[in-house]
Amino acid sequence: MLRSVGQTRVTGSGEDPRVTELRTAVSRLRRELAGHPAEFPDRGIAEDELAALDAMAAGGAPEIPRLRRSLLLIAGAIGSVSALASALRDVRVAVDLFGEPPRG
Repeated sequence: MLRSVGQTRVTGSGEDPRVTELRTAVSRLRRELAGHPAEFPDRGIAEDELAALDAMAAGGAPEIPRLRRSLLLIAGAIGSVSALASALRDVRVAVDLFGEPPRG
C-alpha cells in the first residue's frame, strides 16, 4: 500500500521523512542564523528554540503543539530579518508536515 509522502519512511534509515525534513530545515536555519552578522534582541530566543526543535526531531516523535510553539517563538524572534526568511519558511513547511495538533 502506498502512503502519502508525509507518512512514508526513508528507505533503509527507519526515520520518519517528516523528522528528516525537520532536522534538515532546522540545521539550515541554525547555520544561517549563526552566520548572520547582525545582532538583534531576540537572537538568543531563536537559537534556544532551534536547539529545542533539533532535540525534538532527534528524539524521533516530536509533540505537535510544542513544535508549533517553537516555530512561533522563532518566527517572532527573527521574522523581521529578511535574509533568514527562506530558511525560516523551510522550518515552517517542515513543521506543517506533522499536521494540525489535536483539538482538545
